[in-house]
Amino acid sequence: MEASLLSVLAVAFVLGIKHAIEPDHVIAVSTVATQTKRLWNASLAGLFWGIGHTATLFVVGMVFLLVKNGIPEKVSMSLEFLVGIMLVYLGITSLFPYKKRKIHVHEHEHDGVPHKHFHSHEQSESHDHQHERVSYWKSLLIGLVHGLAGSAALVLWTMAAVNSVWEGALYILVFGAGTIIGMLLTTTIIGIPFVISAKNIEISRVLTKMTGGISAAFGLYYMYNLGYTEGLFRLWMQ
Repeated sequence: MEASLLSVLAVAFVLGIKHAIEPDHVIAVSTVATQTKRLWNASLAGLFWGIGHTATLFVVGMVFLLVKNGIPEKVSMSLEFLVGIMLVYLGITSLFPYKKRKIHVHEHEHDGVPHKHFHSHEQSESHDHQHERVSYWKSLLIGLVHGLAGSAALVLWTMAAVNSVWEGALYILVFGAGTIIGMLLTTTIIGIPFVISAKNIEISRVLTKMTGGISAAFGLYYMYNLGYTEGLFRLWMQ
């Protein structure tokens, strides 16, 4: 492999790490990391985000590299807007978690007369074993959406940096490896305070609400900036 290509791939790897720690990425995955009670699970949330992100980047990137064309600005910005919607959704679900209610019926007798009593147990979606599995799928989905939103910039970088389709494919995969490692480290670090506070319900709840509030607020700002400041709403009207 030529030294120049190695240099390009090294830059791709560093850019991948840098891309992983962009604010919208970190905030989105934080809403998942807050719900874990083990540091390893927080790390896996980052790993699944990176896998989903890389998968989307590779598929979309290769399509546009093969047709030798960039992603239209209107489409690119619309995909970015989707990230804002997702951030608001993740924030709201962290602030107001859905609870399942299990209804139980108990039957007994008083003086020979049968009676039925109904009562319920509320069960949060964050129930340990079930929730941990759901978190990974949620992380994967978040990564897939972010991959769509980031594909336009990556296609431009790739087209400017490589000379052939196979080099472009390698570039995207190395970039993806950087994002996976970057997000794996990031979610591990983010997960530390939540793991430490896991046994203190009140502190854990406050941290989760704070993360949800930040996610929702940043998502609204993200959509406003894209829509009004960068002109996405005007593009939609054309």
